[in-house]
Amino acid sequence: MQTRFAEAQLADPAIAASEKILRKCVHCGFCTATCPTYVLLGDELDSPRGRIYLIKEMLENDRPATAEVVRHVDRCLSCLACMTTCPSGVHYQHLIDHARAHVERTFRRPWSERWLRAALASVLPYPRRVRAALALAAVARPLAAVLPRSLRAMLELAPRRRAAAGAQRGTQAVAGARRARVALLTGCVQTVIAPEINAATVRLLERAGAEVIAVGGCCGALVHHLGRERQSHALAAALIERLHAELAGQGLDAIVVNSSGCGTQAKDYGYMFRNDDSLAAKAAAVSAKARDVTETLVELGLPSPVADAPRLTVAYHSACSMQHGQKLEQPPRALLASAGYAVKEIAEGHLCCGSAGTYNVLQPEIATRLRERKLDNIARTGAAVVATGNVGCMTQLALSYGTPVVHTVELLDWATGGPAPSGLESLRSTGVSSADPGVSRASR
Repeated sequence: MQTRFAEAQLADPAIAASEKILRKCVHCGFCTATCPTYVLLGDELDSPRGRIYLIKEMLENDRPATAEVVRHVDRCLSCLACMTTCPSGVHYQHLIDHARAHVERTFRRPWSERWLRAALASVLPYPRRVRAALALAAVARPLAAVLPRSLRAMLELAPRRRAAAGAQRGTQAVAGARRARVALLTGCVQTVIAPEINAATVRLLERAGAEVIAVGGCCGALVHHLGRERQSHALAAALIERLHAELAGQGLDAIVVNSSGCGTQAKDYGYMFRNDDSLAAKAAAVSAKARDVTETLVELGLPSPVADAPRLTVAYHSACSMQHGQKLEQPPRALLASAGYAVKEIAEGHLCCGSAGTYNVLQPEIATRLRERKLDNIARTGAAVVATGNVGCMTQLALSYGTPVVHTVELLDWATGGPAPSGLESLRSTGVSSADPGVSRASR
């Protein structure tokens, strides 16, 4: 794509980076076939190619975002399916991130949108505030019918069950000979709504021979995708400092992330802080050590399944941040198969489920359509349970109240000696025989 940025504009590192991305686009349109919003809406401006034109015009002419640009940029899920199919290597992730930051700086939204986005950014990265918000949600749920659509979406997504205990901060000693020392990012929202994921991760890594150091703090991804650049960088910088202290101290073999959205963000820290003299080297070091938990388990080797390991059919839902953001296809599937599960593929697996961070709150109509499409495809697999590596997808898909959705590490932990995932209370209603060893263990 031909660009016409002035030399003064290109002196801005963000503009210079986006200009290089824009020049790689050859207008081929391969991205439209895999873009969820284009598949649903059929509007060229709701495809990556269309958004690239809008972003180019906005940045090149150095003008504030218009309502039209904001509408189509907001509809982007940042699923990055376009990056998987692009033959030219257009790094759409960095371009849409730049566009969102520009929108945040130059466009004044209606007050209701400003309030909602500010509320999300003020609550979600902070576990104590998330707990308080969930308590308020329990009180407000009976009033859902009279609330605005976006607030109803927030209430629908708020978990109804009490979360189990999870991993605590500090060092978890490994049983037997230590083969690795790893840091586990415990996250923000996940620590409140599904702490059992961290607990299962710690048990699994310990069995594999890893000493686990739990490190708390938000990675910044949720507010990063809201265009709140200053806040996302502040959250990321604080986490980078804590992780680098471990790297510079006793050292780490890996920085393990069990939420793929956070993992994609952590692996991008080197790019995010490339122009920050005080943090560039530390951020690059952290990114170089960042691993999805399934990558680390493949490297260490999955512990042997126990004698009465469950034998279930599992539909594997590959989160967008896993398959498109981190390009991880085989590790989760191979681990589930090694643990004794029969793994089923989901049709249209490349399409987003509609979660996408806060997208299901900010764009509930599109998110609901994508969720229903995904659930229809899951139902066709006939699987007893859905496994995925991202808590946002778990929350989105669990709204079906049908096939249970659990984290991949929970199933791996169960197969290698851990407890049955707490999300499998409804297993008997899926039609799986009560004589199945997996059901027997789940009911004990």
